[in-house]
Amino acid sequence: MGQKKLAKKMMTLGLCAFVLTGCASLTGTTTKKPAPIALNVKKVVLDNGLTVLIAPNPKLPIAAYYTLFDVGGRYETKGTTGATHFLEHMMFKGAKKYGPGEFDLLIEKNGGATNAYTTNDATVYYQTIPSNFVEKMVDLEADRLQHLLLEPVSFESERQVIFEERKMRYENSPDGFLYLTMMKKVFEGTPYGQSVIGDVEDLTALTRDQMMEFFKTYYAPDNAILAISGDVDPDKILPVIKEKYGAIPKSEGLAQLKAKRDDPKNYESKAKWGAEYSFYATNPIPKFAVAFPGEKAGTRRAFVLDVLAFMLGNGGSSYLAQKYVRNQSPMLTDISLSSYNLRHAGVFYFNGELMEGQKIEDVKTKFLADMKKFCDEGLDARTLQKTKNQIMSQAYTAMKTNAGMASTIMMNEKIYGDYAYGTKEMEIYNSVKESEVKKECHDILVKSSPIFLSVWDKYPKNPTALVESK
Repeated sequence: MGQKKLAKKMMTLGLCAFVLTGCASLTGTTTKKPAPIALNVKKVVLDNGLTVLIAPNPKLPIAAYYTLFDVGGRYETKGTTGATHFLEHMMFKGAKKYGPGEFDLLIEKNGGATNAYTTNDATVYYQTIPSNFVEKMVDLEADRLQHLLLEPVSFESERQVIFEERKMRYENSPDGFLYLTMMKKVFEGTPYGQSVIGDVEDLTALTRDQMMEFFKTYYAPDNAILAISGDVDPDKILPVIKEKYGAIPKSEGLAQLKAKRDDPKNYESKAKWGAEYSFYATNPIPKFAVAFPGEKAGTRRAFVLDVLAFMLGNGGSSYLAQKYVRNQSPMLTDISLSSYNLRHAGVFYFNGELMEGQKIEDVKTKFLADMKKFCDEGLDARTLQKTKNQIMSQAYTAMKTNAGMASTIMMNEKIYGDYAYGTKEMEIYNSVKESEVKKECHDILVKSSPIFLSVWDKYPKNPTALVESK
């Protein structure tokens, strides 16, 4: 349940948030600016701090219901890793009014669907439901926010489910294991270096009392954003929301606790840049990652790095795909480039899988040498405009759905404090210059040293010693 979107994000570009904009021409090198969309969103902040965003869309009798809690894996400390994700699972196991099994059953019986995901920075619950079920959805969500059971039997059974999920996502998945290892090495000594699913030792030791304390601390209206998009009338649903959510108290001391946890000193990585790591995994063909320090979400540099990653690595026609995969003598079966912008830090990284018969040492040597050429060979004005058009097209497509709209305004509200920030985002993307992209490319790929990681079933089952670059 919790890792579906997270797993997808691991392997794709992570734009800060979807952009709210019209779409420019998708051919040629036009520089015409897109016309921004005028958003029809009603925003209300309840007395207890709950931020409510409602985007009416009466085209079809359906709605998307999204709830974000501003808590993720980075708020955990040693001994409680995995608590956020564990709690996400337990939120589906019953509350006071709607007991075990009733939450999912009621939604599914009425033709809806529900799920959730946990990341380093947030936990999100979402439903797609008929519009005549929205009032009941308000009652369901308000019930589990106030009266979560954490029933002991299901608590223990769900612990075993999470152990199996961890095996599936990490131990038995070379891609997931490579990603987790990269995050641990890049963000060594920081909250981002922890597993979102949790360490085995912590998951084994977590108690119901610890989980309840975590729930009472972070699952509060003043730490949440509710976004509804679809066939809903704000004037009719807002009184229901105020009735069901309005009496839920704020979390005392939460602001001070979060300020302490968000101290910039906590995010000063102890990463050993220029180092190489190799680990045993179950893949018979070597896979690798090349990671550089990235940028936190929301800065101009983060937008430029998004564009750079898109220009070099997006799609089968990209520079990287053509150079290493789609040619007469391919070196790799797959190559991708991602800029992952987190709240307090970021990572800029390549992922690749070798073509059968290639040697990891040969590929590593060639790839690291080739990187010095990427900025000159793979970046030009036409590719920059193509990238801007693709970003706009993807954003515009997402905004056509209720889920896309609810998710977008929710994330913009979280990151920027402004649900309509997408228009500003698009202005920033459109203003990115070729010279800026090339400068960042040289600063990262030419001037700095990466961490190189590889996984393969021919490596010893114990990780090799760290090899420092000379």
